[in-house]
Amino acid sequence: MRRLLITIMLIAACGAWIPACAQKAPSPKQEKTNLLLILDCSNSMWDKWQSDSKIKVTQQVLLRLLDSIEGQHHIDIALRVFGHLNDRDLGTQLEVPFGPDNLYKLRSKIKTLVPNGGCTAASALTNSLNDFPRSPQSRNLLLIITDGLDECDGDICDVARRVNGSGAVVQTFIIGIGSAENFTTSLDCAGRFTLLSDEERFAETLYQILLLSDQQALLTIDVTDADHHPYETDIPLALFDHSTHTLRHATIHHYGTDTPPDTLALDPLLAYDITLATRPPVQLTDLRFKPGQHTRLEITAPQGSLRLHLPNKRTSFQLPDYTIFVRRHADPALLATQRLNDKAYYLAGRYDVDILSLPAIHLDNIAIRSGSDTDLQIPLPGQLALTKPPVPATGSIYALQPDGLEWVCDLDPANINERIVLMPGNYIVILRPDDETDYDAVQTATFTIHSAQQTGVAIK
Repeated sequence: MRRLLITIMLIAACGAWIPACAQKAPSPKQEKTNLLLILDCSNSMWDKWQSDSKIKVTQQVLLRLLDSIEGQHHIDIALRVFGHLNDRDLGTQLEVPFGPDNLYKLRSKIKTLVPNGGCTAASALTNSLNDFPRSPQSRNLLLIITDGLDECDGDICDVARRVNGSGAVVQTFIIGIGSAENFTTSLDCAGRFTLLSDEERFAETLYQILLLSDQQALLTIDVTDADHHPYETDIPLALFDHSTHTLRHATIHHYGTDTPPDTLALDPLLAYDITLATRPPVQLTDLRFKPGQHTRLEITAPQGSLRLHLPNKRTSFQLPDYTIFVRRHADPALLATQRLNDKAYYLAGRYDVDILSLPAIHLDNIAIRSGSDTDLQIPLPGQLALTKPPVPATGSIYALQPDGLEWVCDLDPANINERIVLMPGNYIVILRPDDETDYDAVQTATFTIHSAQQTGVAIK
């Protein structure tokens, strides 16, 4: 009896502390928390546990818990029970739904609960998703109180994975009461599992869950260079829920000598994946941050810039705005595209670059160094002025290479005067009138393209 009195006094004291803790939350906007209690009322809850039966101890602790949240309008509680119905097919029932001013109903139902049957925890967990209100402005928590689930129907871990992966529930807590012999396997697979061996920790654990649900974790991210200096700046940053992969926060990280990086207020119940949108992106997975604490996280992402440009020289023809493809060295996956004269930032490393000129230019194994600018100049192209016979004809232009011909482009059969911008080099045009089939009808012409100059070629 003495232990039970200590438990009741502790939970009452915790109730007095909760408003003060809530007032210290770093965010002025207090998010609604929906806490669904799933209570085991199987026959084994009649078993004695220290001062009284398990169900009696649980009832008294839960009643004091309700007293402690009186007036806490940001916390809403509902009650689902399993193992208390005579009808095995029903198994579980939402006894008190979420709603305003439902504490009286919760107290009344908790006082009158009578353990009466087998264990249907998996069914209770399956039905729990339908118990929460459809509101994107609230966070949903599950709290299961049980004295053992080994003989329950259904695979509780499999059901919990589906529930936790639905995105509707932020976190599932499981409190196991009684002897450890009733839990032959850990229930960590279903949620945050705590096994209580004595009554005194019961109230304290419930309070810690409420306190955890009412706090935030503060996170400041420093993006540093190769020397761990926080000089990297203006990088998009996203935080995702690790379980559901849904976006939770998105911002742009900025560093300035007079403007410290932003501090994010996070939900400590979630595990996060962080993506820093560098090229290529830097990703950190399954990160947790402690409630009420300020974490400073360093992400090393040394960057350098890449710029490609043409010589600054006038031409009599318009220069194309070439598209540039960038890939990590020896990696066929496209990393990024950029335009001529644009400065783009990449993580320090080696890259392969393709400029979609005619013909395309491939630059292999280009080094980008932390804090440095890589500025590459490509040749200034020239222009081909091609005149073809006034008949429909099919043809192509090839670059003359030491090992053969490199296809550059096809000609327009309907255009007898074409202007094509080409990189400096030696070329051949091969043309055949559409109404001719003999090899003798094929016409060719070789020519050389010089930078910034126009080269005329006429095929008669």
